[in-house]
Amino acid sequence: MSIKALPAGARPREKLLQHGAATLSDPELLALLLRTGLKGRGVLQLAEDVLGHFGGYAGLLHAEAADLAPIKGLGPAKRAEVAAVIEMARRALAQRLEATPVFESPQSVKDYLQLHLGALPHEVFAVLFLDSQHRLLSLDRMFTGTLGQTSVYPREVVKRALARNAGAVILAHNHPSGVAEPSRADEYLTQTLKSALALVDVRVIDHLVVGRGQVVSFAERGLL
Repeated sequence: MSIKALPAGARPREKLLQHGAATLSDPELLALLLRTGLKGRGVLQLAEDVLGHFGGYAGLLHAEAADLAPIKGLGPAKRAEVAAVIEMARRALAQRLEATPVFESPQSVKDYLQLHLGALPHEVFAVLFLDSQHRLLSLDRMFTGTLGQTSVYPREVVKRALARNAGAVILAHNHPSGVAEPSRADEYLTQTLKSALALVDVRVIDHLVVGRGQVVSFAERGLL
């Protein structure tokens, strides 16, 4: 059924304006952004196709514009709009972390890393460089590896920390398998980087392992 065929009170835009965005289903919310479907397939069906392709919003929010291209009905304009909304979410989280110490919003740090690393098909080691007040300076993807292994060079992390004039860092990497459980190799790497960065008075606050829908904190587990 097309949106026009629905009773006025059941249409997504009217529902949102009258009762708030939280009352909309996942397809209805995305349909508002997409606006139109394609011949023989209404916008609600198109929205369901998109969410099904990515496994819901958790997957969609990790997508890049190129990831949207294979979906029939998503032309350049729609892909650009969806990609823009995803980038807005990333920047909103970044602004919060830039404005307040990370200790005040640890969940925001996890959410931020989920958006950047959570659905990558390959392993990436990234570093959040923080100022002396523990506010975000930048998120740098330092090293990229295969599905199972990434080579991380402590000297490069130290050089980047000095270049950023960082006072502290949060280490992060993803597990493409989706399981966020730290390995022995992860623990060894953390201690190696902690020792190297201590030589230049840069503190390692945490190391976060990002899976699909889960982020594990070394600090919370007492592994730092």
